[in-house]
Amino acid sequence: MITKTDNKKDITEILGVDGSSGHTWRWTRRRTLMVVLGVIVAVIVSRLLAGNGAPVRYKTQDAKRGSLTVVVTATGTLQPTNTVSVGSEVSGIVKTVEVTYNSRVVAGQVLARMDTTKLEAQHTQARAALESARAKVLQTEATVVETKAKLAQYQKVRELSKNKVPSQSEMSSAEASYERAKADAAAAAAAVSEAQAAVQANETDLSKSVIRSPIKGVVLTRSIEPGQTVAASFQAPTLFTLAEDLAKMDLHVNVDEADIGKVREGQNANFSVSAYPNRTFRAQITQARYGSTTTSGVVTYETVLKVDNKDLALRPGMTATADITVQEIADALLVPNAALRFTPVVQETTATSGGSLVSKLLPRPPQPKQNNKGQDQDKKQQKVWILQDGKPTAIELTTGASNGILTEVVSGNIEPGVKLLVETENQGQ
Repeated sequence: MITKTDNKKDITEILGVDGSSGHTWRWTRRRTLMVVLGVIVAVIVSRLLAGNGAPVRYKTQDAKRGSLTVVVTATGTLQPTNTVSVGSEVSGIVKTVEVTYNSRVVAGQVLARMDTTKLEAQHTQARAALESARAKVLQTEATVVETKAKLAQYQKVRELSKNKVPSQSEMSSAEASYERAKADAAAAAAAVSEAQAAVQANETDLSKSVIRSPIKGVVLTRSIEPGQTVAASFQAPTLFTLAEDLAKMDLHVNVDEADIGKVREGQNANFSVSAYPNRTFRAQITQARYGSTTTSGVVTYETVLKVDNKDLALRPGMTATADITVQEIADALLVPNAALRFTPVVQETTATSGGSLVSKLLPRPPQPKQNNKGQDQDKKQQKVWILQDGKPTAIELTTGASNGILTEVVSGNIEPGVKLLVETENQGQ
């Protein structure tokens, strides 16, 4: 028994613990945690070292020669080249309507007729007033003749009597009567002219009771029906809207202020409408207006394009999206815009190159991203990257026009077919 006890004591002294169960359990847990932590650290270090050895692969696109077309996109509506609103200057009841929607009319064609019963009565009354005024003229002319003869008789008697008879007062009265007769004759003549004007006005109203087309075109809208009353007291109401010629139309688009400097008269454009999604129509700019329109803080300028619509497929009011060709460059050296936006990733160094283990285990702050907004338009001095000896190498370029996908190279040490870096494919995978 003594021998066994001494053996246990020797084992306890070698392990450095006492014989109590509590101390033994704590020591076992501490040793297990240290082993697990060591394994984790070994795995992380091995992965970092393995990742640093993997090469970075890139996606590339070729520089090439070709034609570059720069377009400006704008939306707007189709409108007739000339629209005429036809109204009525005469009040009354609509008797008949001769045309309807989409009717083709020529200049002078009857569109509608008004009831002329009241106008005809007014015309008859005006003609009667004219006849009365003419009769009054005859009466005043007779009075002029009478007073003139009496004045002549007085003058002869006065001459024979050596100014004794008739008296001076009688002579003055005869002269005054003659002058009044002439004035009445002039007033009667003026009344005739007035009556004639009234007759002409009534005849004009009668002619305007027949509403005719002022142009050759198509009826777009019709606002009256037979039996409807038209009141034209203060302004002529619109009865019809006519389009002069739908074979020729105008496309009014709103061009953004950032693009209006590129737009010029005579430039060609292609546009499409929702009614014909698989069809493209051609147009040409006829006017780029200086007046601006501000909608929700966006400034636009109205631009008018001429459209050929011989087949009458297009209709007024259609919404169109137009691509205006503002620049065309033939045989240009082109690079993809993705290559101009690309920035290579700096490859991490290995553990043997001096990086500490702590720096590899702790996360690094994110690298700031390069802001390339507006770079294709605002910055002319740019750079692209190529692989040279397995490493990204920058090439300085002077760029020109861009269509949003490709950009023209004005100058730079680059040739067609050069593979340009556009994207990092993977790293350490």
